[in-house]
Amino acid sequence: MSSGKMNELFTRVSVRDYMPGKVEKDKVDRILDAAMNAPSARNQQAWEFIVVDDPDYLRELSKVTPYAGPVGRAPLAIVVLGNRDLMSAPQFWEQDLGACTENLMLSATSLGLGSVWIGIAPVRERMNAVSDVFDLTENLMPFCIVAVGYPKERPEPHRDRFKPERIHHNGY
Repeated sequence: MSSGKMNELFTRVSVRDYMPGKVEKDKVDRILDAAMNAPSARNQQAWEFIVVDDPDYLRELSKVTPYAGPVGRAPLAIVVLGNRDLMSAPQFWEQDLGACTENLMLSATSLGLGSVWIGIAPVRERMNAVSDVFDLTENLMPFCIVAVGYPKERPEPHRDRFKPERIHHNGY
């Protein structure tokens, strides 16, 4: 039921294999700018980012969860963190970073890049594993890792996700 507007909402797919070669700095900056323009509770904007293009770090991050393999195949990963010191509404940090990550991925799609979201929070073992890779202080909480790069192949976008039977008006 896509209208053609905001096309990235309907064409973004999870990409797990990437072409060799770096992602240009101006594109990384645009992706991060989009991420930081997400809504957040009380406008706390408690996000921080680690941009990773070092192959050794990418390899280490690819081991933090059984699902992180794409990070080891990507030329770039962005680790999205919540900073406790910036939180005025800490109970909503995961919602804020979810919106931030979605903006990041939609921006990547708009720039011809592929990405995949690797869930980290709230699984403590995964959060600790990412913290250990970078020796993070307690105030920095890993939320997710997004692998980014030029797709080897672009999977077909999902079709027919619109389900009118799941829409309820004025009650359930």
